Amino acid sequence: MKVAIGSDHRGFKLKEYLKEKLQNKLQILDVGTYGEESVDYPDFAFKVGNLVARGEVNFGILICYTGIGMSIAANKVKGIRAALVTDKNFAKLSRMHNNANIICLQGGFVKPEDALKFVELFLSTEFEGGRHQRRVRKIQDYEGSEEIA
Repeated sequence: MKVAIGSDHRGFKLKEYLKEKLQNKLQILDVGTYGEESVDYPDFAFKVGNLVARGEVNFGILICYTGIGMSIAANKVKGIRAALVTDKNFAKLSRMHNNANIICLQGGFVKPEDALKFVELFLSTEFEGGRHQRRVRKIQDYEGSEEIA
């Protein structure tokens, strides 16, 4: 599985932690940032979002201080369903019910080991389809996406 990861300066430490822990299990494409100097989170949300939307990677991971900015920005990319995940239930349900393709995390409010659990659950959970398929399709139709859920 190939996963793109990106963060702003406030998510940098968590990004590096996750890369270290996941590198033996996944193919990780790090799109930055590469340090703790101030940067603009939309730049990285758009990079990861476009990689996911074009099918160049299977999923994305985005991290900023609250996760909110990343989720807002990533969801502007056609075909993206980015979910702000704050616990294990949200990690699982965002995949099962929403077929989320990007997980957004809080660099300032979550323990690194918890974030790792959220990512592992997110990546290992399958979309249920069924009634959820109809709902995801409505989102895709609204945005004019050609992607098949």
